[in-house]
Amino acid sequence: MPENKINVLLVEDDGEVRHRFETTINQDPLMRVVGCASTKRDAARLIETLKFEVMVIDLGLPDGDGIDLIHLASRLHPSSDIMVITVYGDEQHVVNSIAAGATGYILKEAESEDITAQIKLLRGGGSPVSPSVARSVLRALQTHSSGIVQSSEPNPLSTRETEILHLLAKGMSFNEIGEILSISPHTVTAHIKKIYRKLQVHSRGEAVYEAGQMGLLNS
Repeated sequence: MPENKINVLLVEDDGEVRHRFETTINQDPLMRVVGCASTKRDAARLIETLKFEVMVIDLGLPDGDGIDLIHLASRLHPSSDIMVITVYGDEQHVVNSIAAGATGYILKEAESEDITAQIKLLRGGGSPVSPSVARSVLRALQTHSSGIVQSSEPNPLSTRETEILHLLAKGMSFNEIGEILSISPHTVTAHIKKIYRKLQVHSRGEAVYEAGQMGLLNS
């Protein structure tokens, strides 16, 4: 049994759904649930005290909006991945979640794939999203792009970093980007860290969203 399992924090107010996710995750030898919460208050406490690599979160909690928890987890656990699984598929929830640091967004009504496969995709550098969610992101980017006035400031990213950013925006994993550009995954990771630093963000979702607002994905 592997020693370095993927530690998962579950935030879900529906007891049946939470139990199903917890059981499925714990059955996978590569991961384990280290904490469960059904309220915003309890989740905030676990985020502040536990160590985890992935947070699976619903946005509709009985005592508040889960987006605040995404902000908190992104700030305290910048290397973690955050996957939203919710009934909210409107553009505002999607965009706000990604801007807060979510790296995956699955609608409950469309959630059929094994949650463990989605978690592995996240940790491999991918961004699992429902098709309608991807359309929401594209609409938001198009809206922002149509209102952007061309800036005289140069693109802060290098040519290679811009190439990688475009591939990130398409939802490709670090390994896939490496294969396309004929560079190692470690080199991809190094470039992505530079992108995060230059754009002053902490996740793939934030980087793509910020780049869209800056007009860097138009070229």
